[in-house]
Amino acid sequence: MQNYQKNSRKIGDIGEQATADFLLRHGYEILRRNYTVRGGEIDIIARKGSMTCFVEVKTRQPSPLEEGEQAITPTKKKRIVAAAQRFIDEVKSDCEQCRFDVAVVTVSDKTVTHLKYYVDAFDGSN
Repeated sequence: MQNYQKNSRKIGDIGEQATADFLLRHGYEILRRNYTVRGGEIDIIARKGSMTCFVEVKTRQPSPLEEGEQAITPTKKKRIVAAAQRFIDEVKSDCEQCRFDVAVVTVSDKTVTHLKYYVDAFDGSN
Protein backbone atom coordinates (compact mmCIF):
# COMPACT_ATOMS: atom_id res chain seq x y z
CA MET A 1 0.00 0.00 0.00
CA GLN A 2 2.84 2.41 0.85
CA ASN A 3 4.38 1.90 -2.62
CA TYR A 4 1.03 2.73 -4.21
CA GLN A 5 0.84 5.98 -2.19
CA LYS A 6 4.37 6.99 -3.22
CA ASN A 7 3.60 6.30 -6.88
CA SER A 8 0.29 8.14 -6.59
CA ARG A 9 2.06 11.15 -5.02
CA LYS A 10 4.66 11.17 -7.82
CA ILE A 11 1.91 11.12 -10.44
CA GLY A 12 0.11 13.91 -8.58
CA ASP A 13 3.31 15.98 -8.49
CA ILE A 14 3.67 15.59 -12.27
CA GLY A 15 0.10 16.80 -12.77
CA GLU A 16 0.55 19.76 -10.43
CA GLN A 17 3.77 20.81 -12.17
CA ALA A 18 2.12 20.53 -15.60
CA THR A 19 -0.75 22.69 -14.37
CA ALA A 20 1.62 25.29 -12.87
CA ASP A 21 3.53 25.38 -16.18
CA PHE A 22 0.23 25.77 -18.08
CA LEU A 23 -0.78 28.69 -15.86
CA LEU A 24 2.61 30.40 -16.22
CA ARG A 25 2.44 30.05 -20.02
CA HIS A 26 -0.96 31.75 -19.91
CA GLY A 27 0.25 34.75 -17.92
CA TYR A 28 -0.61 33.71 -14.37
CA GLU A 29 1.62 34.28 -11.37
CA ILE A 30 1.83 31.33 -8.96
CA LEU A 31 1.25 32.65 -5.43
CA ARG A 32 1.30 29.36 -3.52
CA ARG A 33 1.45 25.64 -4.12
CA ASN A 34 0.02 23.03 -1.78
CA TYR A 35 -1.48 25.58 0.59
CA THR A 36 -2.62 23.48 3.53
CA VAL A 37 -4.73 24.41 6.53
CA ARG A 38 -6.57 22.25 9.00
CA GLY A 39 -9.34 20.56 7.07
CA GLY A 40 -8.32 21.52 3.56
CA GLU A 41 -5.71 22.05 0.88
CA ILE A 42 -5.46 24.04 -2.32
CA ASP A 43 -3.08 22.65 -4.90
CA ILE A 44 -2.28 25.96 -6.63
CA ILE A 45 -3.19 29.56 -5.89
CA ALA A 46 -2.52 31.78 -8.88
CA ARG A 47 -3.23 35.34 -9.95
CA LYS A 48 -3.72 36.98 -13.30
CA GLY A 49 -4.39 40.69 -13.09
CA SER A 50 -6.90 41.19 -10.28
CA MET A 51 -8.26 37.61 -10.50
CA THR A 52 -7.12 35.14 -7.84
CA CYS A 53 -7.63 31.51 -8.82
CA PHE A 54 -7.82 28.58 -6.42
CA VAL A 55 -6.92 25.55 -8.52
CA GLU A 56 -7.66 21.92 -7.68
CA VAL A 57 -5.55 19.47 -9.71
CA LYS A 58 -6.72 15.92 -10.30
CA THR A 59 -4.14 13.68 -11.94
CA ARG A 60 -5.04 10.27 -13.29
CA GLN A 61 -3.46 7.49 -15.28
CA PRO A 62 -5.27 6.37 -18.45
CA SER A 63 -8.50 4.43 -17.83
CA PRO A 64 -8.92 5.26 -14.14
CA LEU A 65 -11.72 3.81 -12.07
CA GLU A 66 -12.86 7.36 -11.38
CA GLU A 67 -12.44 10.32 -13.72
CA GLY A 68 -10.81 13.42 -12.26
CA GLU A 69 -13.98 15.45 -12.64
CA GLN A 70 -15.90 12.93 -10.52
CA ALA A 71 -13.42 13.34 -7.67
CA ILE A 72 -14.54 16.93 -7.04
CA THR A 73 -17.29 16.02 -4.58
CA PRO A 74 -19.43 18.49 -2.61
CA THR A 75 -17.30 17.74 0.47
CA LYS A 76 -14.08 18.40 -1.47
CA LYS A 77 -15.51 21.69 -2.74
CA LYS A 78 -16.42 22.78 0.80
CA ARG A 79 -12.88 22.03 1.99
CA ILE A 80 -11.34 23.98 -0.89
CA VAL A 81 -13.65 26.95 -0.25
CA ALA A 82 -12.80 26.89 3.48
CA ALA A 83 -9.07 26.78 2.72
CA ALA A 84 -9.50 29.64 0.24
CA GLN A 85 -11.23 31.71 2.91
CA ARG A 86 -8.35 31.04 5.29
CA PHE A 87 -5.87 32.15 2.61
CA ILE A 88 -7.84 35.34 1.98
CA ASP A 89 -7.92 36.04 5.73
CA GLU A 90 -4.19 35.30 6.02
CA VAL A 91 -3.09 37.64 3.24
CA LYS A 92 -5.66 40.28 4.26
CA SER A 93 -7.10 40.41 0.76
CA ASP A 94 -10.72 41.15 -0.01
CA CYS A 95 -10.40 38.92 -3.07
CA GLU A 96 -13.16 40.73 -4.88
CA GLN A 97 -12.33 38.73 -7.96
CA CYS A 98 -11.63 35.10 -7.25
CA ARG A 99 -12.71 31.82 -8.72
CA PHE A 100 -12.32 28.09 -8.31
CA ASP A 101 -10.74 26.27 -11.24
CA VAL A 102 -10.05 22.57 -11.80
CA ALA A 103 -7.31 20.94 -13.87
CA VAL A 104 -7.66 17.30 -14.86
CA VAL A 105 -4.36 15.82 -15.99
CA THR A 106 -3.72 12.42 -17.55
CA VAL A 107 -0.24 10.95 -17.06
CA SER A 108 1.13 7.86 -18.78
CA ASP A 109 4.66 6.59 -18.07
CA LYS A 110 5.50 9.81 -16.17
CA THR A 111 4.49 11.90 -19.21
CA VAL A 112 1.52 14.24 -19.38
CA THR A 113 -0.70 13.11 -22.22
CA HIS A 114 -3.68 15.40 -21.62
CA LEU A 115 -4.53 18.46 -19.55
CA LYS A 116 -8.04 19.85 -19.39
CA TYR A 117 -8.50 23.12 -17.55
CA TYR A 118 -11.92 24.17 -16.26
CA VAL A 119 -12.20 27.92 -15.61
CA ASP A 120 -14.68 28.82 -12.85
CA ALA A 121 -15.47 25.13 -12.34
CA PHE A 122 -17.56 25.74 -9.22
CA ASP A 123 -18.52 28.62 -6.98
CA GLY A 124 -17.93 29.23 -3.32
CA SER A 125 -21.57 29.09 -2.26
CA ASN A 126 -22.86 26.19 -0.21
